[in-house]
Amino acid sequence: MSNHPFDVLTPDAIINAVEAAGYVSDARLLALNSYENRVYQVGIEDEQPIIVKFYRPGRWTLEQLEEEHSFSAELVEAEIPVVAPLISESGESVHRWGGLLYTLFPRRGGHAPEFDNLDNLLVLGRTLGRIHAIGATKTFKFRPTLEGQAIINESRTLLPDNFIPSELKTAYVTLLDDLERELAPKLAQIEATPGIRVHGDCHGGNILWRDDTANFVDLDDCMTAPAIQDLWMFLSGEPNEQEIQLGEVIAGYEEFFEFDPKQLHWIETLRTLRIIRYAAWLARRWDDPAFPKAFPWFNSERYWSDHILQLREQFSRLQEPVLRLL
Repeated sequence: MSNHPFDVLTPDAIINAVEAAGYVSDARLLALNSYENRVYQVGIEDEQPIIVKFYRPGRWTLEQLEEEHSFSAELVEAEIPVVAPLISESGESVHRWGGLLYTLFPRRGGHAPEFDNLDNLLVLGRTLGRIHAIGATKTFKFRPTLEGQAIINESRTLLPDNFIPSELKTAYVTLLDDLERELAPKLAQIEATPGIRVHGDCHGGNILWRDDTANFVDLDDCMTAPAIQDLWMFLSGEPNEQEIQLGEVIAGYEEFFEFDPKQLHWIETLRTLRIIRYAAWLARRWDDPAFPKAFPWFNSERYWSDHILQLREQFSRLQEPVLRLL
C-alpha cells in the first residue's frame, strides 16, 4: 500500500512524465536533494539533461505555481540570471502526471556562493537589487504574504502536544510566549509596510555561483514580503562582521533599487521566525517517509533541548543593538 503520493514516482513514471511533456529521455536519472518536493535530473537524447520538479500535493494551487513561473519569466526577460521553467509548445509550464503537478527546468551548473567573500556579496546585492526592481513593478494575486504571527501560531498548535518531550514542553511554550511578545511590535511594523515580490528563500543552496555570476534558482517560496527577507540570510558571524557584509550587499543592491534602512530592525525578527518555522516544517512533514530517514535526529530529546537553547540565544539577540549600515 502506498504511504505517500510521491510513492508513484518510480523511475519509469518519472521518465514517462518527462516524455509526456515532449522530450525523449535516454533513461539516465539522478535524484537531487529535495524534500519539500521531489526533484530529478533526467537525461535527454542528444541534448543536455533537464531538471523535473514534482510538487508536493496540496501545497500550491495551479494559480500560485503559474504566478511563480510568470515572475521567473519576467526576471529572465530582464536578463537577470534566474532559472525559469521550460515552456511547452502549447505555452504551459505546469504539467500533470499520476495526480501530481510538475515542471521542467533547464539544468544550470554552479556551486553555492561564498558569503564570507565580499566580492561575492557585492554581486549578490546587485542581482537582488535587479530582482526587486522587477518585483516592485507588479503585485502577486495568488502567492502568499509573509505572516509572522501565523508561523508562531502553527508552532504553538502543532509542536507541544505532538512532538516535544513532556519534560521540555513547559520550557518551549513559555519561551514561545516570550518570543511572541518580543516580536509583536516588529511584526506589526512589517505588516504595516507594503511588501514587494521577493524570492523568499535566499539561502546558499538556492544560488548557483558560476563565472562570477549568481544564478538564482527555486522560486518555490516566492511571496510578498519586505526586501530584507531576501537579504538577511547572507549575513553571519559577529555583529561587526555582519555590518561589513551588509555594507557590501547594500552597496550592490542600491545600484539598482533603493533600500529602506528601517528594515534593518527586522533582521533578527526574520531570523527568529525562520528558526521557529523550520521545526514546525519538519513536524508538518513527518508523515512523509522521506523525513524520518533524512532527519533521524528530529523528535528526539536532544534535538528539542538544542532547539530551545537556540531560541533562548535568539531571544537575547533580539535585545541587542540593530546592525548599522556603514
